[in-house]
This record gives sequence, C-alpha cells and structure tokens, in this order.
Amino acid sequence: MIEAVGLTKRYGDKTAVYNLSFQVRPGAVTGFLGPNGSGKSTTMRMILGLDNPTAGQVTIGGYPYPKLPNAPRQVGALLDAKAVHGGRSARNHLLSLAQLSGIPARRVDEVLGVVGLQDVARRRSKGFSLGMGQRLGIAAALLGDPQVLLFDEPVNGLDPEGILWVRNLMKALAAEGRTVFVSSHLMSEMALTADHLIVIGRGQLLADMSIKDFISANSADFARVRTPDSEPQLREKLTSALTEAGGHVLPEQDGALRITGLPLPRISDIAHDADVRLWELSPHQASLEEAYMRMTQGAVDYRSTIDQKEGLMQPLPPGAQPPMPVPGQGQPDWYAPPPPQQGGQPFAMPQGQGPYAGAGQPQPGPYGAPSAPGADGSNPYAQPAPAAPQAPQQPPAPADLTKPEDAR
Repeated sequence: MIEAVGLTKRYGDKTAVYNLSFQVRPGAVTGFLGPNGSGKSTTMRMILGLDNPTAGQVTIGGYPYPKLPNAPRQVGALLDAKAVHGGRSARNHLLSLAQLSGIPARRVDEVLGVVGLQDVARRRSKGFSLGMGQRLGIAAALLGDPQVLLFDEPVNGLDPEGILWVRNLMKALAAEGRTVFVSSHLMSEMALTADHLIVIGRGQLLADMSIKDFISANSADFARVRTPDSEPQLREKLTSALTEAGGHVLPEQDGALRITGLPLPRISDIAHDADVRLWELSPHQASLEEAYMRMTQGAVDYRSTIDQKEGLMQPLPPGAQPPMPVPGQGQPDWYAPPPPQQGGQPFAMPQGQGPYAGAGQPQPGPYGAPSAPGADGSNPYAQPAPAAPQAPQQPPAPADLTKPEDAR
C-alpha cells in the first residue's frame, strides 16, 4: 500500500504539491488524475524517492522508498519510457537492470515475452517507436515481479491492440492483490480500467473515491425524451406538463428534451396522462470525462483563447504596430528611392497619401489604419522626402589599343 500524509513540495516560490494525503490500496487499479501542472509527476517522483518532500511523508508498505529492502523487487515504475540508453538492445537494457537488482537473467526473457518484444529483443532501443518504448518501459517495471506498480501514461503511443493489452494487464495485476497506481489523461481509458480515483488540482486533493461515486458526485443525471418530429405541438404539450410536475426541461439541438428532477417512471406516466406519444425515453449518466471536467474546471492553468480568424485582417488600432524597419536605414550611403508619381506606376498611391506626402500630417498606418500622431500633431513615423539623387557619373570609355597613345 502507498500512503501519503501531508505531502508538500516547494521549488523556490512555487508550491507544486501542498498538504496532500491519500492511500493507494492493493487489489484495485487506482487512477491518478489532474490537469497539466497539477503536481502528479512530482507526487510520483516523491513516492519513488526521486524528489524529497518539503514537508510530510510518503511510504510504501510502511517504509519510505529509500529504506525499502531491495526496492526494485518490491516496486516497479514507468515514469519516462525514453529513459533508456539508445545504444543498448532491449534485452541488454533489461539485463543490466536485472543484474543491478539481483534478478535472474531468465526473468528478462519472460518479461520480453509478456510485453511482446521477444522478436526485437536484440535490436537497439534507439530505433524503437514510441509504442515499443512504452512496452520496454513496462517490461522494466515488471522485471522484479513487484507488489507495487506505478505507471505514468502507460498507453502513450500504443495502438488500439496495445491499449487493450495494457488495460487487461493492469486489471490482472490488481486481481493478483498488487497495488497499481496509474496516471493518465485518457478519461475514456481510465473509465474502463480504474476502480478508484485520486484527483488533484494545483497540488491539492480534489477527490478520493470510487469512479462510480466520483461521476455521481460531479454530474447531474437526466432523462432524454423524444416526441414525433412531425408533431411539434406534442413536444410543447409535454414540456408544459413536465414543468407543472416539477421537472426541469431543456431542449436539445436535435429536437429531443433533456429532463431533470423527475424519475423515468414519473415521466412516462405524465406523458401517458397528457396523451403524448414518445419515440424515446432513456436515462443518461455523465461520462467520467464530463465529471472530471466539471470537477477540475477551476484548477486548469492553461486555457486556449478563441481563434477569431475573421479578426485577423481587421485594421489595427492606432499605434498598435510600429513601422517596419527598413534594411540598411541609417547606414552610410543609404538611399531610399523617391515615391512613385501618380499615374507613373500601376500601384502608385493617390496623391497626398504616399509615404512621404503631407509631412506634419497623420499618415495612413498598416492595413489602412491611421498612424498615431506625435505630441505636436505630427506623425512620428513619417519619413522625410529624400534629396533628389545625383546622376551617377558615366564610366570612361574602354581604351582603344589600336591607337598608339592608348597602347602606351
């Protein structure tokens, strides 16, 4: 069993985990959930003795990890599948771990078979795909046949067959009485794999309960009702009857009704009494994902903004963007060509709107927005009209070697 009591970890001014207490019991798959940056990886590192807690403690079987006798035989973990020497083969990688822990070499071949890498056991791990690397990391965790296992995103990079295999493996390990602690962001997979949940947000405990209780506590069950699409008056009639009976009715986009506050048998009786035919009457329970999103919506640190593509070409506000720098401007011998004359070039700007026209007056800025005027009413970005360039001198004519005076 894993037990954390008042676990706290600070990195300078940042508190990654604060006063976290929980138990991970044997015989069940315990899911470890939380948004990015919530402290899950830090907690797992403290469990394995890779980070020392600032306060509190965490034990495995009553001992801190560093004090466990022959810890690799009692605890197996997958935190980073890439923590492998790329020049070693899969078998040699596991063999080196086995030798360090006093594990027989025959166990290496056994776990390679368990994870399905027996055919590539002598290939260098640097050529492995992400899914193959995950399998190798799981093999390393199983190497000592431990009673406690920790997995961080174990299905990352696996194909559907591999995900199903990991799911069944976790359940089988828990059924043998082992302690299985799994961190993952895949809610659908956690719903099929985990029996118990520990949810944290911003380093603090949010929930410690079974999946069934978690979903029930963080979602509202409702009934879905549908009436004949060709008779909208029946839907309105049923809505009125259900509302009078104390139900709360919300229309859905596909024409169905979402009803809360009334049990299904009562809804059926009300529809029968109102002489309304039903095409559908079904219960709906929120998914783990919906319950998780509702629980953690206030603990998310990274949120996306709306991508308003239609606003990308709108005029910028005055002074929002400084003028684009001109390469070479300010350098010796820098020369800017004069502005095109009206009618002289196909893309010439109208008179009075060119980049050098109307000195002292606000000029059009990027995308047609007026530039911000200076304190004296002049445009600080307006360029002065350059002096007329001098005509370049003609190079001397090439020498005529047929003439005696040039030949000299």
